[in-house]
Amino acid sequence: MRIDTNLLGAVAMPDAGLAGPPATARRYGRADVAAAYEDFVALAEAGDRLGYDTMWWTEHHFQHEGYEVVGNQILLGLWCAARTRRMRYGQMFNIVPQWNPLRLAEDFATADLLTGGRMRFGVGRGTVPREMQTLGATIESNDNGMDTGAEQRNREVFAEAMEVIRLAWAQDRFAHSGKHFTLPPTGIPDRGGVVTDLTLVPNVLRPVEVYQACTSPATVRYVAEQGHTGVYAWQSPDTMARRWAEHAAYAEAAGRTLAPGEERMLVLHVCVGRTREEAMAAARPNHEENVKLLAPYGRYNSYDLPEGWTSKPVDFAPTLEESVRQRIWAVGTADDVAEVIDEYRQKLGMTTISVAVDGPGTTRESVEEQLTLVAEEVAPRLGVTMAGPA
Repeated sequence: MRIDTNLLGAVAMPDAGLAGPPATARRYGRADVAAAYEDFVALAEAGDRLGYDTMWWTEHHFQHEGYEVVGNQILLGLWCAARTRRMRYGQMFNIVPQWNPLRLAEDFATADLLTGGRMRFGVGRGTVPREMQTLGATIESNDNGMDTGAEQRNREVFAEAMEVIRLAWAQDRFAHSGKHFTLPPTGIPDRGGVVTDLTLVPNVLRPVEVYQACTSPATVRYVAEQGHTGVYAWQSPDTMARRWAEHAAYAEAAGRTLAPGEERMLVLHVCVGRTREEAMAAARPNHEENVKLLAPYGRYNSYDLPEGWTSKPVDFAPTLEESVRQRIWAVGTADDVAEVIDEYRQKLGMTTISVAVDGPGTTRESVEEQLTLVAEEVAPRLGVTMAGPA
């Protein structure tokens, strides 16, 4: 089983948790973000040393609240690769509708060439109108009354942009004409003629595996049909097993039979302690601050109903205890965490997992400690040998 890690990328937030200020009241400055980037590089060096296969970042913009401050994962991954020897760097996720697809394809190709193929390409459709609309895209959100027109345009632009990216990587000369993109635009004068096709320079030297967030039934179907690797999170083991089976069925209908765990990947929040009580205390500020930020967006609708409930609101806000009960967060001793991971492995046939160990309220030291505990205490309990020291 391959073990990765993914980092949310927050600034130092010592007052994280329910007792802290509202999510919308936080505001951090340039020095706070600069300090966070020093931490990101140090954690990349730690992950490389500890033998993780891939470190994933996440793309967000304009978050003065300090929760997610990585705007360009490709650039950060390129720099971290220059500071390390072995580990790969992935994007969880490039928000495709916010990009010109050719610039995204070109930037990734450049980084992949310079790192000797150490980049992993992840894509998503986005979440937050503040970011999406500022950068020329749209998204359905509680902030805009679940605008279905914005959602439809988002899906259309995403799918067509992915066609462009795949085309640009696959062919030395290409042209595309669709609903949202005409590349090259018609009538561009060029040295006595007009431009009729384009060549991506530089370009990739290998087939690029595409990782995509799977958060809705429509996306699961699209990902399976396209042959992307679906990235799944925030579902109990039994619910996750049903989603993975649906993914496999869609792939089968598209003419591809998947082996157990193939083209699917799990992201799991993890916090390891010497005792369960210690781990719960360490995880609580991170969990509570995430809930404050994300529950208003309906991000916890993937949870099962809590025991005794007959329904849950759109802005359902789970407690840490509920997340642990549903095994969506693996919190406890190394034995406890290994048991949760192994349950997913057995029920899913899982071959790739990314452990999420950072977040609001964590520090560079605490995240490095978690990376160490997973690599040196949890992985051996699962029979997993991490890569040798970099």
